[in-house]
Amino acid sequence: MNDKEVLNAVKQLRSSENKKKFNQTVDFVVNLKNLNLKKPDEKVDLYVQLPNGRGKKVKVCMFADEATLLQAQKVFDKVVDKAEFVKYAKDKKLVKKLASEFDFFVAQANLMPEVAKTFGRVLGQKGKMPNPKAGCVVPDKVDLKAVYDRLQKTVRLQTKNELAVKCPVGTEDMQDEKLVENVMAVYNNLLRSLPQGENNMKAVLLKLTMSPAVKVGGANE
Repeated sequence: MNDKEVLNAVKQLRSSENKKKFNQTVDFVVNLKNLNLKKPDEKVDLYVQLPNGRGKKVKVCMFADEATLLQAQKVFDKVVDKAEFVKYAKDKKLVKKLASEFDFFVAQANLMPEVAKTFGRVLGQKGKMPNPKAGCVVPDKVDLKAVYDRLQKTVRLQTKNELAVKCPVGTEDMQDEKLVENVMAVYNNLLRSLPQGENNMKAVLLKLTMSPAVKVGGANE
């Protein structure tokens, strides 16, 4: 797959019948093959930095104690103080509401056992537990603004119960060239993570929130 093939797919997505009255997300989808998801080393779970960001704000919540509370409150969209954990532990609906409102959760490393105990069941099911691979488990002394800014450009590719991965790569109001760059960044990272590279890709697709999928290039069937 190359830049030209991606650009052609992006232009197809911009056809008049796909126009809506809101700014649609552009999704990158890959159907996979020749992988056994029962084997941990054949599962896909990686975080990728989009060079041009996601095209829309990413909402991030942090679990903090007094060591980072004041700094965190200046940076994150919401901060859950350690003292508030008791309130959430008593109300699962409150945890579900929190999980639905934010894209990523960051936590101080020393709080992770309590975060897992209080929020783990709900956040785990949604794939939103603070993850060290995404840089979401942090020490007391860290530049939280840098963490927040990095997550604004971060997407996750993860196989769950099917041979496919999907993530946003931007929005339709972004320039074609920036979308192409984002798509290629995700594609190349995925390619490197697959045991057989392109031979594990059945089809590469792009789609808008409310459009049919468009095939990119000539990925193996």
